[in-house]
Amino acid sequence: MFSQAAPFESKPWQERLSHIMETMRELSTQTDPQEMVQQYYERMRQVNPHVDRRLALSRRGLAFPKFRITRFSEWQHPINPWKEPGKLPVLSGGILAELIYGNEPRIINDLVLAANDPAREYLAGMRSLQAIPLLENGEAVNMTFHAMRTPNGFPEEHLPEAVWLANLFGRATNNLVLAERVKAAYEEIDRELLAVASIQRSLLPEQLPIIPELKLAAHYQTARRAGGDYYDFFPLPHGSWGLLIADVSGHGTPAAVMMAVMHSIAHAFSGPPNLPSEMLNFLNTKLNEHYLGDSGTFITAFYAIFHPDSRTLSYSSAGHNPPRRRSCELGEVTALDQAQRFPLGVVPSLNAINATVQLHSGDQLIFYTDGIIEAANSRGELFGTDRLDAELSRCSSEPDEIIASLLNALEQHTVGAAPSDDRTVVVAKVVGTSLHQ
Repeated sequence: MFSQAAPFESKPWQERLSHIMETMRELSTQTDPQEMVQQYYERMRQVNPHVDRRLALSRRGLAFPKFRITRFSEWQHPINPWKEPGKLPVLSGGILAELIYGNEPRIINDLVLAANDPAREYLAGMRSLQAIPLLENGEAVNMTFHAMRTPNGFPEEHLPEAVWLANLFGRATNNLVLAERVKAAYEEIDRELLAVASIQRSLLPEQLPIIPELKLAAHYQTARRAGGDYYDFFPLPHGSWGLLIADVSGHGTPAAVMMAVMHSIAHAFSGPPNLPSEMLNFLNTKLNEHYLGDSGTFITAFYAIFHPDSRTLSYSSAGHNPPRRRSCELGEVTALDQAQRFPLGVVPSLNAINATVQLHSGDQLIFYTDGIIEAANSRGELFGTDRLDAELSRCSSEPDEIIASLLNALEQHTVGAAPSDDRTVVVAKVVGTSLHQ
């Protein structure tokens, strides 16, 4: 930092410390490396006004004897080496190439330049030169130079401290550059994830369908920008409706991509399934053949067909959390767990099975993904199915009220912690025909 025994070093230590602290405070507030370097150079001019010229070189991406000028104190309009690298002069050979490829600090106290040395454009009239390598992986990728018009301007006893302090500042600048690049990369990734999330949400039902004998409500929340939960409705012949809820293993963009793949496959089913198992067997076959296989990724899925005319629900499950049924007529909560098979993508042939349940007016059905019951509090206690069942206790509740109550219970259980997994809930309530007239 101090290249010669200048008046600054002869000042009282309190004054020098105050100046250094002021400099460090200013530099610590900088978020732009170009501005930080220029501020640092200005401070150094105040500390050591005897230096007549300052020069910085880089050989990054170049081979001997080429180098580029990155900074020069005589430039009227400084070039930003990180944002305008194409504007930096590239030179070849001469004493500057010898110094930067030499990888060592040097002091030349009687500088004489050859007539054809490219350094003459920057060092003409200078008689003293101090070269300080800035190391990366042990190599002088960059080098700074201080020059004076008088010979013998740089005492050698001050060179160690100059090398030490210049490299510390160089590392700080490099860290700021990396932080700026990381920030830019994160912003780009975030823009891409927002686009993925927007596409993903467009694959979900824009509006819940109007299904005879049912009232519906849904909640969808990803743990990250995009997620792997999926729910959908399929109009079927004779007024029946299919309901699919699924959960891709993992989180984020990979899960969202697989969710989109599953959406495409589900809507490519040729003809309406007569039984729920046909849909799951079809999904499993296609996913295994083209997408999952040995990848380690799997998908839990539950597909049900509701028949309004008989108020029956046929269903089949591929490893999914059993939906809950609250029977207001019987006063009990049961799990729809009579048709379980492996998750999709685990075995080549799923051989899904079917089960059917008779529904009655007032019955409540809650379909959900494991982000609901596996939400944990600070003690690691999961929300669980008992708390879930408790939210189905009031037969008078409407589907949207059940979801609101459930979300409030989750908030209280997790004390507001951000979800670690995607959370999806679809609630259906069986209603009498008279409510639709």
